[in-house]
Amino acid sequence: MNARSEPAEAGPDAPARPPLVRELLLVAGLFLVYKFGRRLATGHTAEAFRNAHHVWDWERVLRLPDEGTVQDLLLHGDTLIHVANTYYAAVHFPATLAFLVWLYLRRPAHYVWARRALAAVTGAALVLHLLFPLAPPRMLGATGLLDTARTFGPSVYGPPRTDSLSNQFAAMPSLHFGWALMLAIGLIVATRTRWRWLWLLHPLVTLLVIVGTANHYWLDVIVAAALLGLALAVHRVPQRPGCALPRRRPEARRRSSADRPELVGAGR
Repeated sequence: MNARSEPAEAGPDAPARPPLVRELLLVAGLFLVYKFGRRLATGHTAEAFRNAHHVWDWERVLRLPDEGTVQDLLLHGDTLIHVANTYYAAVHFPATLAFLVWLYLRRPAHYVWARRALAAVTGAALVLHLLFPLAPPRMLGATGLLDTARTFGPSVYGPPRTDSLSNQFAAMPSLHFGWALMLAIGLIVATRTRWRWLWLLHPLVTLLVIVGTANHYWLDVIVAAALLGLALAVHRVPQRPGCALPRRRPEARRRSSADRPELVGAGR
């Protein structure tokens, strides 16, 4: 490992790692609240479809790109669309969990900051899911988009009427994108390697996947990014490792002053 990517040594002022059991309970509790909150929003089918028509119309007024353009790119081959569906189904939670575990073990201060930011974004998203139920574009006939997961697989959702594990009318904001963007920002801030900016590929690929598979609108992504921006504005970003200047001890300062040669004739 080179010096640019090697983690900084822990000093006397390094933050203590939070208790593991408490953190496990906090993360598990956050996940349960998130799942329970999504279940509270079920049963609003008519409102979710009305909101979907509104969002689709707003995007046309704002002249946002057509989601169908991205889907057409993914539909060039069965393998590509299958990979996109797999990415949507399998990367979201494991990547975020691995991100938090790595920060907890290697960057405790950044872990606390990232966990707080993720909790804030997830909580705000939960409130918005309850206040603004939204059917995803794959359910809205006006979009002309294909439900790629049901057609090509794999799919993480069952039929909306019988799906008891998830709320499919919680498209806005997209936590897939919000969490992916937080992962990239967190790793860019917490590391020193010159390649750290490549982590931005994760939210970029996530963006193409969630739009191309017709699981989210562009506005879902924009709202998620805005909520994350607010969360990061509230929670101060820790200093990146290696940026702090070493502090000189008082005795070292006194010793350097004593060793300084006296100027003869100074002041005359």
